[in-house]
Parts: sequence; C-alpha cells; structure tokens
Amino acid sequence: MNIIKLDATESTNSFLKELSVNSNLSNYTVVITDKQTLGRGQMNTKWISEPYKNLLCSVYITFSDFPIHKQVYLNFAIAIAIHEALSSFKLPNLDIKWPNDILSGKKKVCGILIENILKGNMIDASIVGIGINVNQENYPKEIPNATSIKNIIGKSIKVDEVLNRVVRKIEDKIHLLITKQYGILKKEYHNVLHKKNIPSMFKDDKDVVFMGKILEVDTSNGKLLIELVDETIRSFHLKEVSIIQ
Repeated sequence: MNIIKLDATESTNSFLKELSVNSNLSNYTVVITDKQTLGRGQMNTKWISEPYKNLLCSVYITFSDFPIHKQVYLNFAIAIAIHEALSSFKLPNLDIKWPNDILSGKKKVCGILIENILKGNMIDASIVGIGINVNQENYPKEIPNATSIKNIIGKSIKVDEVLNRVVRKIEDKIHLLITKQYGILKKEYHNVLHKKNIPSMFKDDKDVVFMGKILEVDTSNGKLLIELVDETIRSFHLKEVSIIQ
C-alpha cells in the first residue's frame, strides 16, 4: 500500500484521477487528506466533513480482466469490506443502505463514491472514494442523519487505524472479485442490506409514496428490486427511490 498524504485538497478522487493520468500508479495507492474543500458523494452531492476529524481517502485499484457488466460486484465488494472494517470497532446494527452507504441504526457513518476508468468494455482501474465519520461529534442541520464512530462508541479512534482496517478488508474482497467468486459477494452484501425483506414506506422520484419490501439488487444492472403490496416487482436506479425512515 502506497500512501500519499495531503494537508488539503478539493477532492481525493479528483486528485487521484489526475495523478493516474500523469503517473504509473501502483495497485492500492491511497490518497488521504485532513481537509477536503469540494468533497463529492453519489450523483454530485456534496460530502461535508469537519477537518482533521474523519477519514477522507481514495484508493486506486487496478484490474486485468474485469468486464464492465460485472461492476455491481465491485460495489458489493467495497461496501462489504467497509462494513466489515467498521464492525471490528463494535458499531451496533450496521447495515448497507443501497447502494453503498453504511448505517449504524438509522445514522450514516460512511459514504462511498466509485469512479471507473474504462478501456473498451473493461474496467481498467477504479478510484474508490471513502468518507468515514470517525471523531466528528457535531453535524450541520442539513445532514441530520449523520453520525460518527466516536458518537456511537463513546471514544476517539485513530484515523490511521480505520484506514488500515479498511484497506486490508478491501484487499480481501477484491481478491474474491478477481477470482470471480461473485456468489459469495452477492450473499455477503444481501445479508446486511438495509431493510431487506422488511415492509417499509418508500417515495419515488415523482414523490409518490408506497409500501413495499426490498428483495435484492439486480446483478445485471445494479437496480434495486422492491416488491409492492400487490406482489408486483418494481426496479429502481439510484436516486429514483428513497426509504422513508
């Protein structure tokens, strides 16, 4: 693991992406920063983090034979890895909220942003952006569902220790991915999928509220499959549906 430490940067993903264009990066190169000024989440949302308190990093992962139509398994691998790393800190009620937020109870502890570098129909490399709330205790009102490891377990944790556990787990799960053990990744992901098989209220992108239960993630396209009360099944892309907590 090659670690590049920055005092501050706009975005670790953007920094690592630019670095990959101009340099020959080794596998599992990690960029970590104390302060991110333009942190990004899914679908161009902002990632808000208090400086010097949290894990803000990106991991560069290379592939030699990974077709783009299997990319959902990369998402499974990364989400499971971080879930397991956080479990080692004894956080209770950890779930993966589709596609890859990590929750403790109903509070968000981690967000993930995966950006792929393609060659034809193959994924040549991936830049995995990770934001884990480690020691931050207070959050702005626009993110009321955020929490941190410290808030949950009541003590400070070294950010470097969180990083080391996360990267080790990512290496383990990427090994499953490159050895094509897709069934294991699918099972592990769905075992901890938030609200799976639990009747819940949802709202779609047209603000229609409905009752249903999450069945699984469709591995052919990454869509979330929800069974409605009439036993029909609807599928949703990211940002097309949300759970009403």
